[in-house]
Amino acid sequence: MFIPPSYTKEQALHDIGTGIIIALISIPISMGYASVAGLPAVYGLYGSLLPPALFALCTTSPRFVFGVDAAPAALTGGMLASLGIAAGSTGAEQMVPLITLLTSFWLLLCFLLRADRVLKFISEPVMGGFITGIGLTIICMQVPKLFGGGAGTGEFLELSMHIATEAREKFHLLSFALGIATIGLLLAGKKICPRLPLQPLLMLAGMAATYFLRLSERGVQTLPPVAPGLPRLFLPDIRLLGGQTKGLVLPSLSIAVVILSETLLATSSTARKHGDKLRPRQEIAAYALCNLAAAVSGTCPVNGSVSRSSMAGQFGVHSQVMSLAAAALMVLILLFRTPLIVYLPVPVLTGIVIAALIGTLEFPLARKLHSVDRTEFLIFMAAMLAVLLLGTIYGVITGVLLSAITFIIRQASPAVDFLGIVPGMQGFYSLTRKSSAAVPVKGVIIYRFSGPLFYANIGSFCHDIESAICPDTKTVIADASGIGSIDATATEQLLTLYRTLSAQGLRFYIAGHVSSVNDQLRAFGAQELVHRRAVRARIASALEDTGLTFPYPADENYISKEKKYNTQLAEFEWAFGTEAESIMQKLALAVANDIAASGELDMERIRKMEKEYSDGYWNDVAEDEFLDILAFQIDVLRAEGKIPDTHKAHHIEQKINELHIQLEEKLLARSTEAIQQIVHHRYMLDQQLKSRFPRLSSALELERERYFDQLLMQNSPLAKKIAELIALEEEDQHAAEHDATP
Repeated sequence: MFIPPSYTKEQALHDIGTGIIIALISIPISMGYASVAGLPAVYGLYGSLLPPALFALCTTSPRFVFGVDAAPAALTGGMLASLGIAAGSTGAEQMVPLITLLTSFWLLLCFLLRADRVLKFISEPVMGGFITGIGLTIICMQVPKLFGGGAGTGEFLELSMHIATEAREKFHLLSFALGIATIGLLLAGKKICPRLPLQPLLMLAGMAATYFLRLSERGVQTLPPVAPGLPRLFLPDIRLLGGQTKGLVLPSLSIAVVILSETLLATSSTARKHGDKLRPRQEIAAYALCNLAAAVSGTCPVNGSVSRSSMAGQFGVHSQVMSLAAAALMVLILLFRTPLIVYLPVPVLTGIVIAALIGTLEFPLARKLHSVDRTEFLIFMAAMLAVLLLGTIYGVITGVLLSAITFIIRQASPAVDFLGIVPGMQGFYSLTRKSSAAVPVKGVIIYRFSGPLFYANIGSFCHDIESAICPDTKTVIADASGIGSIDATATEQLLTLYRTLSAQGLRFYIAGHVSSVNDQLRAFGAQELVHRRAVRARIASALEDTGLTFPYPADENYISKEKKYNTQLAEFEWAFGTEAESIMQKLALAVANDIAASGELDMERIRKMEKEYSDGYWNDVAEDEFLDILAFQIDVLRAEGKIPDTHKAHHIEQKINELHIQLEEKLLARSTEAIQQIVHHRYMLDQQLKSRFPRLSSALELERERYFDQLLMQNSPLAKKIAELIALEEEDQHAAEHDATP
């Protein structure tokens, strides 16, 4: 068991308290999931005894909770149904431990084969869709128990028909009211007071209601009586495998895969969040041992619980002393309090289970995927629907196939981009990203390829480069910083591309890749690229080889004809994309309100807010844009009477203009291109505002006039330079309008 070196007595007491809370929460949840697995509810308590204690002793994760959980329980219940074994029967009590034993065997095999290395091929959309499908299936199974019916089996269509039949024949209003009220209170409590352990409180409330209001006499079902005592340990009957091998061996593998992937991914995420060092292989061994303990305890397969681990994290748990304390409390409950279980209403227990399952559904992930990557969203939906409509076994198969297909597609079609420069700034930036301020280096194509180069994608690599070549092109540089390997086919075609371009008088370089790629190039017969210095460590080195050094010459034609005004520039836009404009506006409004409240322009506070809003992705170009928006926001607040002191408002305006001037002086000292870029985007903004927002344009024009008057007094040469650049912008605009006239 992992105990931090600095572990204190106070932390130990705190973890014991957290363990007691986790045990109380686990009582109704584990009992509910045991019912889902086809076992009497008390077996959920059995599964909350030895497995969590062994996990605490074997794991390298100091703050994860292990026990009876949704996905393995649902898969187990589905296996029983496919075998024709009734839930809650003696046959189920004999078969489930065998399923758990087979699951532990598969987990042990995964440990021996180092299966943790395979997990990286199971994508988050696949896992999220699979877990959501299982969660929805279990909810559909449990719904009839909310209103007095019996749990269903099968897939979504069968379950829907079962719900309709049970509702028609067995609907009990009081039971339904208890179940819905339980779900509602738990979901509301999770938002209002997430640290309050409502599950055990509602369980106790349900027991009290049964005792004092005699709910069982009013038709509300309660759990059957359970004799006090610890679970009897025994080895599952291997003879039950006879004639059932096909229905047990492979399906139990699917349970092991789910336990392995869901728990290891979740524990890894928790470890990264808290800076814990996790040993994945040791974790798999712990899963195998815990499931062996569950098998000899007679209960269903056990798994890591994301919801209960999250609850433990909210209470600030430090170590697995928590799990040992929870197991100790479970011993006391099994010895002295199991007779009380008979008072627990089934609808309340079912409501607790359904509320817990709703928390496992990954619909927030689906919404994020839908807005960001439709392909990933479709993969999520396919995995979810496969589980719902075809069953969990086919869901696992579908998930694995989707993961493999997705991996192959992404490797064959990795992200690509063409790069350029932002005049006056170091680095290389995307030309294809929407609203980018970058322009090409004159006569140079810089092509970024972000993935291994092999037979399936070398064709598109060569085609992209050849299609981008124009009459002015003198140099082609492949930014290979994302290329970690190259195969024989790709090497041969890359060498052919190099020779073809050389015959056309073009210089071709591969730059920025890891040194092992050079080893592969030589091994596959492309020593020519290395010997002729066509491979370079950096893009800048390749440019230097052609005689170009910083500041690099920009393609002026690209600037005047293709670039349009935008407010998301360089690194700031690169980092935030379509959200950059909104972030810039929010920052300016926040700073303007802060100035209005304090009456002062506090530069230290402004710099702090800039860093907070931009996460450090801030530069001179973004600063100029921000000052423009800030000046306008101050003008708006003054017009609204929020800055009533005219003298202060004038002083703030002068300070903003001074910041503009200081920035322009710095940019002009750096390069003419840098100040030209700023003048260009200001001019384009003015033109855009004139056509779309005339009144706003008039206000901005007045701001510009006041700023220019101040600039003339403080730095006359700079004012003249800017006036010249504005005149050039106007000439370009008139020329463009003339060319566009038929």
